[in-house]
Amino acid sequence: MELTNCPNCNSTEFIKSGVVNNRQRYKCKACAYFFTVNKHGKEIDEYYVNKALQLYLEGLSYREIERVLGVSHVSVMNWVRKYNIKRPKNLNYHPSYKILNATELSNFFANPKNLVGAGVIVNELGDKYMLIKWERFRE
Repeated sequence: MELTNCPNCNSTEFIKSGVVNNRQRYKCKACAYFFTVNKHGKEIDEYYVNKALQLYLEGLSYREIERVLGVSHVSVMNWVRKYNIKRPKNLNYHPSYKILNATELSNFFANPKNLVGAGVIVNELGDKYMLIKWERFRE
């Protein structure tokens, strides 16, 4: 990270002044203000944000999305809030999901019994596929 200005007076005249919590501390020569460089958080690829929101809309819980994508469930929850995503309510169906490779996916679709009374969507997850299936609740 490149430091260019004092956050207090915007001066470019500052010196190093020790280390606090493993972060370099600086002192401004103009105003004698001590400051550290802000640490930037880890940036997450937009692919994972889009996939997480898509899976949320498909009915998966935050923890299920965490297990599938390897992204914190708290991050997923924050994205849902940030983008104001509302999941549609349908109490007659419940989703289940499986992670399959290409061969397993083709075998799944080869059996017509797997598709009766259900809706199916397939999401690509790198070299694997996530199959989400909605089945009606049986009473």
